[in-house]
Amino acid sequence: MDILIIFEHSNGKIHRMSWEAVAAGQSLAKDLGLTTAILILGSNVSELAEEASKKNVDEVLVADHPLLERYSSDGYSVALKQIITDESPTYVIMGHTYMVRDFLPRVSVALKKPLLCDLTGYYMENGNSVFTRQLFQGKITSDILPNGEPPYLLTFQSAAFQEDAVVDGSGASVRNIDVNLDKSMIRSQYEEPFQGEVGGVDLTAAELIVTIGRGIGKEENINMVKELGDTLGAQLGASRPVVDAEWLPTAHQVGSSGQTVSPKLYLALGISGAIQHVVGMKGSKNIVAINKDPDAPIFELADYGIIGDIIEIIPKLTEAIKNAKA
Repeated sequence: MDILIIFEHSNGKIHRMSWEAVAAGQSLAKDLGLTTAILILGSNVSELAEEASKKNVDEVLVADHPLLERYSSDGYSVALKQIITDESPTYVIMGHTYMVRDFLPRVSVALKKPLLCDLTGYYMENGNSVFTRQLFQGKITSDILPNGEPPYLLTFQSAAFQEDAVVDGSGASVRNIDVNLDKSMIRSQYEEPFQGEVGGVDLTAAELIVTIGRGIGKEENINMVKELGDTLGAQLGASRPVVDAEWLPTAHQVGSSGQTVSPKLYLALGISGAIQHVVGMKGSKNIVAINKDPDAPIFELADYGIIGDIIEIIPKLTEAIKNAKA
């Protein structure tokens, strides 16, 4: 195949950003006239392979091995290096997740191939794919044209492509492949999966997010936002000033120095719309902004905007939603 898309999964569920990687691979394949394949590393992953085969790809590869049942940077990097060497793809694509940041640089070093990471997209120029990446907290966008011999290792930022853009197929073939692994290669010890904080705050997987900025005024006002979030069934996010003031833990931060999200609904409360924040949430499906400053930059990005004081609006909005649910 020409494009190899590596799936990330846990507890029998495929990571959202892996579907975004499929959308990226399908788009690239269409523009360049290339073939695509999905790779699943793990143990007893036949159900995941069946799910993947329903997408518009040419093939699904399954590396089923007992030592891949649980993620380890040693096991994944060794296995992926072998597979890339054997299959010779031109592009290797993954979402830019915590796990990928842990093991893919090792594959890059082992193959002596550069890793183009945290990409925001690509465009075509003279028949070539030119990849884009933001620098200096989103102030500058760099254009990257890979050269030298492939494979080219690529990771795409969350929301660079939309999960909804994945094209379904009629049933791709599934092929089992062998990897050479033994226990001596796995030097790291397995621990419980990383969580931002006790109780888990994974904004990247949230479909509804209510985010507060400095317009909340003081820490005591956050309780009304939490009530709104609970009423909506939404996760609570924050801009950097709120986190810097220690009103909320860093796990809640959205932006260039926090998490990048793409929920179905993003409710921005008292957020001005600084570029550092915007780069982390611009991929949201629907953005609703409430700010008392009519010239706030967030309104340029918002699908719906309300000019007003969030301290007055939030309780009324919460009450209206409760009444609608009653």
